[in-house]
Amino acid sequence: MANRNLALVNGANGHLGYNLVKLLLSKNIPVRAAVRNIGNKDFMAGLDCEVVQSDITDKESLVKAFQDVETFYAVGASFKLWAKDPQKEIYDVNMQGARNIIEAAAQAGVKKIVYVSSIAALNYGTIPVRENDGYNPVRKDVYYNSKNDGEQLVFKLAKEHHVQLVAVLPSAMIGGEAFAPLNVSYNILKLILQKEIPVETNIAVNWIDVKDVAEGCYLAATKGVNGERYILANEKCTSIKDTTKIAQELFPELKIKLPAAVPKPVLFFIAWLMELGSKITGRAPLLSTKDIAMFSGLQQDFDLTKSRQELGFDPKDSSVAVKEAMQYLIQHQLVQLKRR
Repeated sequence: MANRNLALVNGANGHLGYNLVKLLLSKNIPVRAAVRNIGNKDFMAGLDCEVVQSDITDKESLVKAFQDVETFYAVGASFKLWAKDPQKEIYDVNMQGARNIIEAAAQAGVKKIVYVSSIAALNYGTIPVRENDGYNPVRKDVYYNSKNDGEQLVFKLAKEHHVQLVAVLPSAMIGGEAFAPLNVSYNILKLILQKEIPVETNIAVNWIDVKDVAEGCYLAATKGVNGERYILANEKCTSIKDTTKIAQELFPELKIKLPAAVPKPVLFFIAWLMELGSKITGRAPLLSTKDIAMFSGLQQDFDLTKSRQELGFDPKDSSVAVKEAMQYLIQHQLVQLKRR
């Protein structure tokens, strides 16, 4: 039986997971924080919560972590856009995890799941994008495929196992407390501050403060309708160029230059060279041909009517979120500043 309104957050040592744990504790909700590597729990020092080990690919570890839990926040996933073996390291992990969390939750008697999906699972055929527009038909990216297919799988399994499930779909999370290595979204701001984005890609990002996403997860647990999905983002996206302008205004002493415009074929060639380098170094490329093909010119604008009306979701303006996140990176020395 579920006990004391106990909430379980997995992926608790990640960007969203950690900020969500802190939010729930501030609301006097008892929290059990699950991490894949139990040796990596120093970050929880000073927080009044239980820390346990579990891995979404290990169903038995999930069943143990789920004991006495009423609400499960399914945050943990393989969140990366590049890997040496993307099928094995990203897709298979996220799909196996999706199946395991529902089956283990049903076995342990968990009452409600808030499943953290992604705006990657939305259909961008019509702008602004809405939840009921369906799933992303573009199958060029393994991470995107895992979020598309994973979300559909958890809804199907939750219905079969009679578990209440609500999905939330966050955009690019920044702000809040963060640790190195930074997540994909925060890292873009780091690259801007370090003057490492030299060319204009015509890519826009929908920035959202991670604390607003954490609040949205809690609102989904308390107000969300079973079987529904909710976008947790801002209405408008911001180009990398305009994000760079914010950095220029905020830190004029850094003398950050705007990225230079280049023809699209040149952009593809630059990305191809970076991918070639990645095969040698084993590190993710700064830019890939897939990034250009999928995101250059894409407007990630959303209709938040459903999230605002049903959840009361009210995020801070994206420009404010960007400014606060950049200041956090500077203050906590998470960037290597180049003042020339």
